[in-house]
Amino acid sequence: MRRRTFFQSGLLGAALAFGAVAQAQAQELTVGANIGNVPWEFQDESGSFVGFEVDLANAIGERLGREVVIENIPFSGLFSAVQSGRVDMAMSSITITPERLQEVSFAQPYFDSDQSLTVTAASGLTGLGDLSGKVIGVDTGSTGDMWATEHEAEYGFSEIRRFEGLAPAMLDLGNGGIDGYISDIPALQYYVKDKPDFVVAERIPTGEKYSVMFAKDSPLVAEVNAIITELKNEGFLAATHEKWFGAQPEDGSSTVQVMDVPTP
Repeated sequence: MRRRTFFQSGLLGAALAFGAVAQAQAQELTVGANIGNVPWEFQDESGSFVGFEVDLANAIGERLGREVVIENIPFSGLFSAVQSGRVDMAMSSITITPERLQEVSFAQPYFDSDQSLTVTAASGLTGLGDLSGKVIGVDTGSTGDMWATEHEAEYGFSEIRRFEGLAPAMLDLGNGGIDGYISDIPALQYYVKDKPDFVVAERIPTGEKYSVMFAKDSPLVAEVNAIITELKNEGFLAATHEKWFGAQPEDGSSTVQVMDVPTP
């Protein structure tokens, strides 16, 4: 870790020091992310931030000529973080929705997704039809939260319990605190692949697409969108998909297909 020390010599020295700090901060690209959201952004054994979206953020920062600084923020706090200017942009498998587009802006999507139901292998639960009277976990403010709330009466959930990310939800699922966990299918498929005590019991089709989120009408949208187009055309995003999911993305998916900036 570098430590900066400033020796002030009168007002001129103070002004120069302040200018140097301001310039350094201007070169940073602050990215809000919910760390622990595998395989999008999480910590490896050394404590470094890694993941699909970490790779993408670093590629974007490199092409902008700005150092990427990732701030760990709970998912539900990412929206206010971009709106207040606390961060320049946010990435955390964030789904583009018409409602969100009224309040924030997104670049073109780069990943197609659905929701899913994950249960313990020992539970005997095989799908949504088995959830009457059961306690369901979701991520606060997520599209899984929205889906579960909308379908609560249809499937007869006894309670919807809200968590700040995958790790605490899966811990509670394993401990029997909840009966099932509804969240993004890519993250759960990645998480359970080496954990036989858990199983993704059902895919819930929702047709979601992930992208980078910004403050409404931020000038960064056009810049980052152009970079994402380059990264798709150059095969970077396809290679990143294969790195984290072990397979090439499907032809025509938003990981490879250049798309328009979404509008309300």
